[in-house]
Amino acid sequence: MATILNIETSTTVCSVALAVDGKVVAIKESHTKNSHAVQITLFCEAVLKEYGIGFPDLDAVAVSKGPGSYTGLRIGVSTAKGFCYAIDKPLIAIGTLKAMAAGMIENESKPEDFLYCPMIDARRMEVYSAFFDSELNELKKTEAVVVDENSFSDLLSSHKIIFAGDGAAKCREILSHQQHAIFKGGFHPSTAFMAQLSEQKFNQQDFENVAYFEPFYLKDFVAGIPRVKGLR
Repeated sequence: MATILNIETSTTVCSVALAVDGKVVAIKESHTKNSHAVQITLFCEAVLKEYGIGFPDLDAVAVSKGPGSYTGLRIGVSTAKGFCYAIDKPLIAIGTLKAMAAGMIENESKPEDFLYCPMIDARRMEVYSAFFDSELNELKKTEAVVVDENSFSDLLSSHKIIFAGDGAAKCREILSHQQHAIFKGGFHPSTAFMAQLSEQKFNQQDFENVAYFEPFYLKDFVAGIPRVKGLR
């Protein structure tokens, strides 16, 4: 039985959960934009306090590795690494889209009837997406896609597909003509969906190198030109 602190900061959601034996025993979440740096350590301390343990009692720390927000991922991963260094415990990395798919599957009464496409908003009509079956097997690898009316037509021609996440919300209108496209609103990444995945990785001893692990950005970060008087 493992006691694992799970951290999710890949989007606007800041989520922290304490899981024991793959089950969430305490969770704190916020949907306040740009609040990760302020809330993350407070949430970590709060879930441990709620369950009545300290950081040294953890068996591992798990973090959502991306893709997603560059800044959000940096905050989550650096926080997780800091804890692992301080208490000398292993680091577990969970794919953000896979965890989202796990949550989507969990919410369906007959999950085998669908394929699942979690989506994270990138920019304009671009999303980070992947496709999974009801057993959480990845059918189409994680990629950045510029969505148009013909996107995913190969799979939609023969499968009912559930789309969810903030990326799916902006694609709903452009894909609504596809007969087999189903959109679920109000779905966001959460550490509640990471608990069983991090437990599985712990049991398999599937750990990251704390010194060298980096988030899965998928795309290179491009900084904008600062708007400073006198600069073009």
